Amino acid sequence: MKVGFIGTGSMGSILIEAFIQSGVLESKQVVVTNRTIAKAQRLAEKYPGLHTAADVAETTRLSHIVFICVKPLEFKRVVNEIANVVTPDQLVVSITSPILIEQLESSLSCKVAKIIPSIANYVQSGASICMYGSRIGTEDRLLLEQLMISISQPIVISEQHTRITSDICSCGPAFLALFVQKWIDAAVERTGIDYSEATRLACEMVLGTGKLLTEGKLTPEQLQQRVAVPGGITAEALHLLQHKLDGVFHQLIDVTHGKFQEDLEKVKTSWSET
Repeated sequence: MKVGFIGTGSMGSILIEAFIQSGVLESKQVVVTNRTIAKAQRLAEKYPGLHTAADVAETTRLSHIVFICVKPLEFKRVVNEIANVVTPDQLVVSITSPILIEQLESSLSCKVAKIIPSIANYVQSGASICMYGSRIGTEDRLLLEQLMISISQPIVISEQHTRITSDICSCGPAFLALFVQKWIDAAVERTGIDYSEATRLACEMVLGTGKLLTEGKLTPEQLQQRVAVPGGITAEALHLLQHKLDGVFHQLIDVTHGKFQEDLEKVKTSWSET
């Protein structure tokens, strides 16, 4: 089985490298193309055997599964270029959240899915959000989830929840990294602790906390209760955070959903114009 990737930008490259490094795909099973072909060629140099295709049509012809990893407004152009190439038994997978499954199924004769990955997949961790079109059968789902489980925890959702699940799983690492960065910066400014030492401590803390919430089966509420002794230092700091963060995540969701609606409208317009 060959797996194709149209687009080798940030997330496309992360998926390609994660699949190869996890061992679920060998380099010789991977076909890639990119508008700037030199980017695809650099991956081929790093992973001997990986095939660099001349264009999206060649990538599609050579692949059983095709991941389309391009920006929303570039999507319809790619779909137009592969529409006469895909066959009914092929799987086309979008990793772009504003592209709707119904748009893909109306333009392509093949099986269609949408999978939103996370940067955490690069280290075989985090979740991947899976949505399936009407032509996807049980065997197709198993095939895609077997692929994704090698680098993530696949979670099937309703497409109506694409944005909020993407906020948590895909955008979440950046949000959490900002929180950690601000904390480290404040620690250095207030106490003079070495930046690299504070960074190492914070990163190990995040790793351990993630394990407690997954392997340790603690809920976020239970974890706070286990650490915070009533009247103690942690409890006092949690009280401050609860006060300062009140409403922040509601605003965050409003911002991400507002931008998502803008993107949906732009994609809808581009779909009707081409």
